[in-house]
Amino acid sequence: MSDFVKRWQQEPKQGVGARIRDSIAPEGPLKDRLEQAIRQINIQVSKLDALSSRLKDRDQRLFETIVRYLQRHDSTHATVYANELAELRKMEKLVEQAKVALEQIVLRLNTATTLGDVVVTLAPAMSVIKRVKAGLMSVMPEAEGEVSEINNLLSSILVEAGQMSGLSVNFEAANEDAERILAEASAIAEQRMKEKLPELPTGYESGLGVGQKS
Repeated sequence: MSDFVKRWQQEPKQGVGARIRDSIAPEGPLKDRLEQAIRQINIQVSKLDALSSRLKDRDQRLFETIVRYLQRHDSTHATVYANELAELRKMEKLVEQAKVALEQIVLRLNTATTLGDVVVTLAPAMSVIKRVKAGLMSVMPEAEGEVSEINNLLSSILVEAGQMSGLSVNFEAANEDAERILAEASAIAEQRMKEKLPELPTGYESGLGVGQKS
């Protein structure tokens, strides 16, 4: 156990093979790299939070526009803007879901204190991050490179943690865990939106127009 603690917190004394490997691809201590990944994920959370605020401002303007047209009994224009708002809210939910999912990943990584924790935590985390990246491409394409870098960093940590601990990844369990994280993130995102955003008037909830039902 003392050897593990030494490797987790600081660089161990290197053998010849390790020195050759590190001369080709130098890597910091495992714990430091995990903390680096957490910092990078938190940066993405902050960017998503800023994007969410911008979308919310646009949401408010569109909602007020719809209300004005309804007050004028102009259902045609109200419907056009209701459709636009419905699409915007799909985008808002996607961003909020991604943010919640990444927050959950950070929480899990912050509580990973053993190599076993790292192996069990990183496999579903990487799956979640890949799904988040795919979902964000339409609304935040600039994040692709940064999120890919995070996933590569987590992958290298997972490989090393697996080698050091002798543990292998249970991919079936990891995928199930990832699905749970995403499902919880979706539910939380939906609840947050209900709390923060006003509801459309009856007949406009789905953006289909007056008198139409989804």
